[in-house]
Amino acid sequence: MADNKKEQEREELHRAIWAIADELRGAVDGWDFKNYVLGTMFYRYISENLTNYINRGEQAAGNLDFDYARMSDADAEEAREGLVEEKGFFILPSELFCNVRARASMDVNLNETLERVFRHIEESAKGSQSESSFAGLFDDFDVNSNKLGSTVARRNERLAKLLDGIALMRLGSVDEHDIDAFGDAYEYLMTMYASNAGKSGGEFFTPADVSELLTRLGTVGKKKINKVYDPACGSGSLLLKALSVLGKDAVITGFFGQEINITTYNLCRINMFLHDVGFDKFDVACEDTLTNPQHWDDEPFELIVSNPPYSIKWAGDDNPLLINDPRFAPAGVLAPKSKADLAFIMHALSWLAPNGTAAIVCFPGVMYRGGAEQKIRKYLIDNNFVDSIIQLPSNLFFGTSIATCIMVMKRGKADNKVLFIDASNECIKITNNNKLTKANIRNIVDAFAKREDKDHFCKLISYDEIKEQRYNLSVSTYVEPEDTREIIDINQLNAEIKEVVAKEQILRDAIDQIISEIE
Repeated sequence: MADNKKEQEREELHRAIWAIADELRGAVDGWDFKNYVLGTMFYRYISENLTNYINRGEQAAGNLDFDYARMSDADAEEAREGLVEEKGFFILPSELFCNVRARASMDVNLNETLERVFRHIEESAKGSQSESSFAGLFDDFDVNSNKLGSTVARRNERLAKLLDGIALMRLGSVDEHDIDAFGDAYEYLMTMYASNAGKSGGEFFTPADVSELLTRLGTVGKKKINKVYDPACGSGSLLLKALSVLGKDAVITGFFGQEINITTYNLCRINMFLHDVGFDKFDVACEDTLTNPQHWDDEPFELIVSNPPYSIKWAGDDNPLLINDPRFAPAGVLAPKSKADLAFIMHALSWLAPNGTAAIVCFPGVMYRGGAEQKIRKYLIDNNFVDSIIQLPSNLFFGTSIATCIMVMKRGKADNKVLFIDASNECIKITNNNKLTKANIRNIVDAFAKREDKDHFCKLISYDEIKEQRYNLSVSTYVEPEDTREIIDINQLNAEIKEVVAKEQILRDAIDQIISEIE
């Protein structure tokens, strides 16, 4: 009952947050405007996070009335060095969210004020261990964009409204980590923006239900993991799912990811902070994972979860160095230039720890197409790296109706079989999209963990049988769907038709009789 009440309160908070966010954007497209809402939310979060951290320390020392927000900038400067070392950043009292907001409606140079504050926050981390976590973090918060208004006065009016709107979001104290309201609100807003943005949103966001399924598949039987990695991490929501699935301190070393789109990369780092992940517990890079991977010194990873872009172009054999790259060389062939899907699979496998699991969302075509892709599947199966293939329902992702599947890979398998699961009906329909419920996720993960045959749902297939099927890994090849057709008795049907025809004749005769009487 208490859980239901909490969930109800959460939904009410979400509705209120969306109402504020939606009202703030005005005429600006939601997907474009999300950077302003989420950036302002982040500015509020780090301001409150730093203030609470300093206040707690002072109050513990007996200074009960202390409030960092009321301190002079000159006095605060003395603590800069120590705070950067401990928190990774520093904000002057006058530049805290609450103080800038209090002056916003009277500040005719609000755009310049915010630009200066954001620059100062980024600069505070320069030369420190946290520099890479903060560098360029506010680049997508363009205070002078025409999207905010055609004149400085109009832009400032919108910026002041933005500060007020974010301040009105009831996100509680940043100390109340059990609520995790900032991170939760971020996830919710990203879901809403992505669902309203069509394809552009779906590219960078994996829905929470799919993220949970991937994480649970990758952590069966584990309470803690060393490192989580996503080679195409988008806004980082999939990376962070281990926090809600396993708990706050279950990821020991940290979170690692790479993202090619700079705006999304900035959102990913913001997402880390909003989930209370310290600058020393994440390493997210902005580069092309396939041709310029950034985590050679951090691999291997115990958990790899990813939803890479489907069938995108990549350098492939146009780059003569790639065939000798240790990530791709073992298969003896590169993924086709027009379809990089299996390049992501080979990259993930290469960086997977001996005790690890990789769960990757795949475009269905990679499971059955011939040519180079068939040769890569042959390498994966011959070397016993594929643990399971799971067929998902269609319409799970924003911006595409494709029924995708999941490839689960392990390096230390106990058998040389592959479990095929047909989860195409494990969903409920919500508006235009399908959704995995907790029960759907549990059914899939239980079948995955038990590794036993179940009619029309899952089947354990031997290496020889897959080889016979020329390394086709489509679930439909191995799991027979339930025949829901009705068995019809032909003799009974003919008798029923005969009876209908006889009744029809009686009606015709009666109609003829009536007509003749009228005439």
